[in-house]
Amino acid sequence: MTKYAKLILELINRSGEHMSAEQLFLELKKIEPKVVLATVYNNLNALYQEGLIRKLSIEGAPDRYDKMQKHDHLVCKMCGALSDVKLEDLTKDLERQLGEGILSYDLKVFYVCPKCREKNSGQQA
Repeated sequence: MTKYAKLILELINRSGEHMSAEQLFLELKKIEPKVVLATVYNNLNALYQEGLIRKLSIEGAPDRYDKMQKHDHLVCKMCGALSDVKLEDLTKDLERQLGEGILSYDLKVFYVCPKCREKNSGQQA
C-alpha cells in the first residue's frame, strides 16, 4: 500500500463525514502539499478494489467514500445530506427471499431530512 493510500484510508476511517475525492484531496493536501488530484482518485480506486473502503454513489452527486464498518445510509432527496444509520442486518432475510447466498448489500434509505421538512413547512405558510 502506498504512502498516499495509507493516509487516505486513515482520513476516511477517522472522519464522521462521507467525503468526495475532492474533499479528501483538500484534506490530504494539508499534510502532503505536493499531492495531485489524480493520485487521490487512483488510490481511492485501489482502496475500493481491495475492499478497504466503501464507495457511495448517489445519482446527481459525486461519489463519496466511507469506512467499511457495517452500516446503512439515510439520503435526503432534497438537499442530498448523507448520514449513517444502523438498521437490523438484513442478510439472512435477503438470502431467504433470493434463495441464494449474498456477499453483501448496500442499503440507502431516501427521505426528507428534518432541516428540509422544516424549510418546506415554513414556505407553505
